[in-house]
Amino acid sequence: MPSHNHGVTTLYLDHHRWLHAWLHGRLGNAADAADLVQETFVRLLNRRERLELKTPRAFLRTVAKGLVIDHWRRGEIERAYLEALAQRPDLESPSPESRELVFELLERIARMLDGLKPKVRQAFLLAQCEGLSHPQVAARMGISLRSVERYVADALYHCYLLRYGA
Repeated sequence: MPSHNHGVTTLYLDHHRWLHAWLHGRLGNAADAADLVQETFVRLLNRRERLELKTPRAFLRTVAKGLVIDHWRRGEIERAYLEALAQRPDLESPSPESRELVFELLERIARMLDGLKPKVRQAFLLAQCEGLSHPQVAARMGISLRSVERYVADALYHCYLLRYGA
């Protein structure tokens, strides 16, 4: 077994139970806690660098906190999507597989937009998702047309950099 995997194995054996209890306390659900514990250690196994930790529980808590945030975000995305579907009873209900693909796509989009300032994100979403023109976005947000153009351009550039890694 490579030394990196050995380090993660030791970390797992020493701290798995503690991390599960900590996550269970945060989530209130043992099954979700178990899933996030496993995801935490899978992430560690996928790291290229060797782990040399002086405070392993603090490190594990930091990794797990990020996963908890992702978990909560996904729940919010799922609820919003299902509410939107409920508002459109004329639409055929998508298959579970199609819904999962939509959830994954929406989650990726949300992660891409996380790095944006709130006004930039809002202008971008109003223009791209709600289909408002730039003057309509400016009126809705109470800002200048030039600011809207700059915000949308900044958001597009941000997405471009994330996608193509310039």
